[in-house]
Amino acid sequence: MSGALHLPAQPLKDRVILIIGAAGGLGSVAAVACAEAGATVVLLGRKVAPLNRVYDAVKAVGPEPLLYPLDLEGASPDDHAELAQRIESELGRLDGVLHCAAEFKGLTPLLHTDPANFARAIHVDLTARWWLTQACLPLLAKSDAGVVVFVLDDPERSGGAFWGGYGLAQQAQVTLVKMLQAELGEHGPRISGLQPGPMRTPLRARAYQPNTDLKARPASDYASACVDMLSAAGADQRGKILSR
Repeated sequence: MSGALHLPAQPLKDRVILIIGAAGGLGSVAAVACAEAGATVVLLGRKVAPLNRVYDAVKAVGPEPLLYPLDLEGASPDDHAELAQRIESELGRLDGVLHCAAEFKGLTPLLHTDPANFARAIHVDLTARWWLTQACLPLLAKSDAGVVVFVLDDPERSGGAFWGGYGLAQQAQVTLVKMLQAELGEHGPRISGLQPGPMRTPLRARAYQPNTDLKARPASDYASACVDMLSAAGADQRGKILSR
């Protein structure tokens, strides 16, 4: 058709993409979608067995991925720095980071929240995401199109009652995206946020009854959005949050 827009069949071809929380609901389908789009994927997660299943699914559709088991709760800044060094040593580059990992125990009044659970949610959902991003930024800066995408929950909903440390971390990440992009400028790596719609995942099931949660959609419905945000198609989302 004359004048039709022709998008690349593999928008992430020859790119290296690190997916945090790669064994989770969105992370696993995003990993497969990125591999289908041509990327070499680094699969980071806490448990080896689920990561192995994602590894097999990714290898079946694209370049062989790299497994990287890491528990974000206990990882130190030095552990994140070692991750970046390993990626550069074994793959030679890093073009994108997709943050999907999340910690959420369930809806609880702040007054009755276990202090350890509160601190764990803040750390995994905010501090660890930043530590990892900070460690990877020098490597991302060497890419011609380095990008970090933070997958966020709806800040308006998760900023309401009972969402605790998880909800506070969502609010803070909105600010982090804008703050970090302002510091890096238009020539530095792109920092963006992706706010999917309600997803049918184990995390959401801790807040909603699955049999009555009619708004939730399969996580796979948002896999293509992850690819778009990590590719040139997401270039206009620099410093912004995209809602899907």
